[in-house]
Amino acid sequence: MRRFFLHTFGCQMNVSDSQRMAEVLRRMKMEPTPVAKNADLIILNTCSIREKAEEKVLSALGRYREVKLSRGARIGVGGCVAQQEKERLLRRVPYVDFVFGPDAISKLPEILRRVEARERVVETAWIDSEEYVFPRADPESTRGRVTEFVTVMKGCDNVCSFCVVPHTRGREVSRPCGEVLAEVAGLTGVGVREVTLIGQNVNSYRGGIGFAELLLRVAEVPGIDRVRFTTSHPHDLSDALIEAVGSQPKIAPHFHLPIQSGSDRVLERMRRDYTVAEYLERLSRLRAARPGIAVTTDIIAGFPGETEDDFQLTLELTEEVRYENQYSFVFSSRPKTAAAMREEQWGAVPHELKLERLERVQKLQRRIGGEIMAAQIGRQVEVLVEGPSKLDPSKRFGRTPENRTVNFEGDAPAGALARVLVRRSSPNALYGEQAAISSEPRVRVEERPGAELCVA
Repeated sequence: MRRFFLHTFGCQMNVSDSQRMAEVLRRMKMEPTPVAKNADLIILNTCSIREKAEEKVLSALGRYREVKLSRGARIGVGGCVAQQEKERLLRRVPYVDFVFGPDAISKLPEILRRVEARERVVETAWIDSEEYVFPRADPESTRGRVTEFVTVMKGCDNVCSFCVVPHTRGREVSRPCGEVLAEVAGLTGVGVREVTLIGQNVNSYRGGIGFAELLLRVAEVPGIDRVRFTTSHPHDLSDALIEAVGSQPKIAPHFHLPIQSGSDRVLERMRRDYTVAEYLERLSRLRAARPGIAVTTDIIAGFPGETEDDFQLTLELTEEVRYENQYSFVFSSRPKTAAAMREEQWGAVPHELKLERLERVQKLQRRIGGEIMAAQIGRQVEVLVEGPSKLDPSKRFGRTPENRTVNFEGDAPAGALARVLVRRSSPNALYGEQAAISSEPRVRVEERPGAELCVA
C-alpha cells in the first residue's frame, strides 16, 4: 500500500483543501502516514499571504529532499505558492516533481500518472467560474470529528493593496446553496455538530441566496448545533447578516472582522473601503444585536508610510474595541500587489520598527485578552467537546460558543455539550472541571487523530 503525507500551511481554506486532497488520494488506494519519512508521496499545500510562509515552505522542501533520496518519494507543491510561482518553482527546486494550483485538486490522479511517466508537471490554469465545481467532502473521511469546515465560496474581488489572494485564488465564485446544505446534512450523519463556512471573503457569498439566508438555512439542518464562518470583510456586514446573527442562537457569537489598521489614512492606502468610524458603527450594531459576542480581527503593523501617529490610532482602536483576539503581523511585501509596487514611494517602514510596533500591539492585546478570559473564572460555560486535551490527554478539550478554548477535567465524550466550571484562565484558554453533560452526542464519535494532515 502506497502512503502519502500532506503538510499544510496557512488558512482554514488550505486545511479544507488538504482534506479534499486526502480524499482523492484515498480513492487512488493510498493511505495517509503521520510521518514524512514513511511516505511515497509528499505534498506541501502552501500559503503565500506572507513572505515568511514561503520561507517555511522552502525549508520544509529541503528536509523532504532526504526522503526523496532515501526512498524515491515523489514531491509535489500545491496551493497559493504553487499558483504564484508556477514553472519558476520547478526551476528553483529541481527535486520537486509537480506543481499544482488550488483549482487543480480534482486533477491529482492525472497529474500523478504523468509524474510516474517521469514528466515534471505544472498545472496552474484557472477554471472558468461557470465551469468550476467545488470539491465535496466525503462524510466518511470526517468520521471522528465533531467540527468541520465547509467551503461555500472561493476567491476575492476586493483588490486590497497588500493582499496576494486575488492573484493566487482568483475571482469570487460561490457554491450553489443546495450543494452546501447537502454537504452539511451528510456531515451530521457521521457525528459533526458544528460547521464553519469558509471562503476568502465568505460574507460576499452569492450562491443563489445571500450569505445571511445561507447561515439561517444551515442552522436549520437537523443535527447542527453551531454554525461559524470566516473570513469576513467589513463592507459585507449587512443589516441582514446582523439580524441573522442576532436572531438565530445556533449561529455562534463569534465574529472575525478584520480592521487591518486604526488609521483612515492607512486604510485608504490599503484600499479598504471603509473608515474607522464606519467600522465602529457596524460593529456597534452587531454587538447590540448579539450582546456578549466575541470579536476578533487582523492587524498589519508597519504598512508602507505608517507613521507613529497612525500606529497610535491602531493601539487606541484596540483599547476601545477590546478584541477577544488579534491576528497581527508585520507588513510583508507580496508580488504583484499595489503596496509592493509603491512601497518606496509611500515610505518603507524599517523592519526593526515593524517588529517593535508588532510587539507593542500584541502586548496590549495579551492584556485585553487576559482580562476577558479572567472574567470567565467562576462561571459555567458551554463546551462542545472535541476530544482529549493536547496539553494533557487525561483531560478533555473543547470550545465555547465564543470560540474560547477550554481544557477541563471530566469524562464527556467527543460530540457532547458539557457545562464546565472555569477555575483559571490564560490569555488564550480556559481551564476547569466538568459540571454536567447537557447533551450527549447524536452519533458516537470514535476519537482518532487525523493522520493525513500536518498543519503548520
